[in-house]
Amino acid sequence: MRTGDPDGNERLTATTAVLVLLLLAVEGITIVFIRPLLTLHMFIGIALIPPLCLKLASNGYRFARYYGGNELYRAKGPPWLLMRLLAPMLVAATTVVITSGVYLLASGKRTGTWVGVHKTSFVCWLAVAAIHVLVYVWRLPTLAFDRRAPGFVVRIALVVAVLVVGLWVADETALHDRFT
Repeated sequence: MRTGDPDGNERLTATTAVLVLLLLAVEGITIVFIRPLLTLHMFIGIALIPPLCLKLASNGYRFARYYGGNELYRAKGPPWLLMRLLAPMLVAATTVVITSGVYLLASGKRTGTWVGVHKTSFVCWLAVAAIHVLVYVWRLPTLAFDRRAPGFVVRIALVVAVLVVGLWVADETALHDRFT
């Protein structure tokens, strides 16, 4: 059995989701105490980009295989209708939150229109992401770290690699020098 089958893809998506949720939990704490934790907020925001890209790629792969007519993915079936309808909104909101945050970081601005865009897109993202998490979170424990499924080591290595890349990129932005 190949690791690119629907079950392997589902487990990669779940394992990546665990990492994303952990990083988002830290990011959420920084929002509550934004002033003293702004540097950490920006660091985690940048570190989130590679894991989010992996999760989007994993879901995009499933989408392409299913709608491309792959019989294994067709047999597995589509996501729930509600989730298919929310997916474009979640992707768009995620893109705007991350893009506006990167713009604010790159420009060094802490006020103005882009702060409003960042905050507003976050509120939209939070509403859609909360539904997404509530629908799927219960499946994570059985899927994310399933050692019996083929490709476990590859999935873990890939998720660790995107975490390392994210932390490296966040560190390379020299947040501690620019904003402390």
